[in-house]
Amino acid sequence: MLRSYILNNYLGKEFLKVIFNTSLIFFCLGFVLNLFEEINFFKDYNTGFQMPIFLTMLFVPSLLYNMFPFVVLISGIWFFLKIKKTDEVIALKVSGISNLSVIIIPGILSFILGIIFVTSLNPIISVLVKKYENIKGSYQQNQEYLSSITVNGIWIKEKNLGKNNLIRAVRLEDKKLIGISIYQFDNDNNFIQRIEAKSADISSLLWVIEGGKVIDKKGKITSENDTNLTYKSNYDLKKLKSVYKNLDTISFWNLNKEIKKIEASGYSTSEMKAKFQQYLSFPCFLLSMILLSGVFTLGVGFKENNWIYVFLTIISSVLIFYFVKFSAALGQTDKLPIEISVWMPIIIIFIFSGIGLLHVNEK
Repeated sequence: MLRSYILNNYLGKEFLKVIFNTSLIFFCLGFVLNLFEEINFFKDYNTGFQMPIFLTMLFVPSLLYNMFPFVVLISGIWFFLKIKKTDEVIALKVSGISNLSVIIIPGILSFILGIIFVTSLNPIISVLVKKYENIKGSYQQNQEYLSSITVNGIWIKEKNLGKNNLIRAVRLEDKKLIGISIYQFDNDNNFIQRIEAKSADISSLLWVIEGGKVIDKKGKITSENDTNLTYKSNYDLKKLKSVYKNLDTISFWNLNKEIKKIEASGYSTSEMKAKFQQYLSFPCFLLSMILLSGVFTLGVGFKENNWIYVFLTIISSVLIFYFVKFSAALGQTDKLPIEISVWMPIIIIFIFSGIGLLHVNEK
């Protein structure tokens, strides 16, 4: 019992060291690549190097989080290859520990890491990403155009044709804003008029107002039920639906609440529901990566040729990445139920790994 505990403790510590080293390498690569992107963005602003570095530090944790399944895959191959090349696997077998037991320890640790990432680190990362987007967005040229979704409806602020416009709608149905009010102000923010309408077709930038009336600053109706009433906006249906394009700004604990709020406003929540399922499946995804790396290294013998393992890692990462994206796209377009589209790649990896583990355990 004591010997088994010592060996398991040793395997766990060595695997965590590999995870840390691999994560550090990915962090440094992500930092360098994103830093160049931020420097290019701020080249026309007099901000110095402090701002690009600061924004990169805010953004890279999110990048590392999204790439962590592949960090675990590479770490698993690195770890198993290490103990295989140093003949530690043989020593462990002599001690009565099978290949399957060697894989299980890193697998359990990966699963636990997945739970910690989703429940504890994800809320912190979402705050960092939100701060990153707020700071970077303040430097963009189109900040006079803003939109948001709240419990009180959909709100849009934009500047157009020399007027400052504030728009409120109760909800979105298909391609129409329902219960819409458009308040128009001059450049000095003096009220000019407002437009009240039952709905507005926003399939293009030229909104078609239906059942609308124009009310001047004195409260007098100057136009009513005008079939030619239109409104030129900077937002159409596609742009308005991109309000929550970066779902990394919403933490795991807040995502369900946001889904309910968005559904009440008439928006499609397929992407948000898929993101929630991805959070739930994250620990299992990490576990599947470890099982797959164990099959690649302990189940296949390429002697001293490390390039074979490098090739396997690259090919596997690319195939898994595109398979996950393709499956998620099927769910978001309602070709598959959201739950199936997210969990299907993981289940397939488990099945493939399970077959391979039977072979590994016999060796």
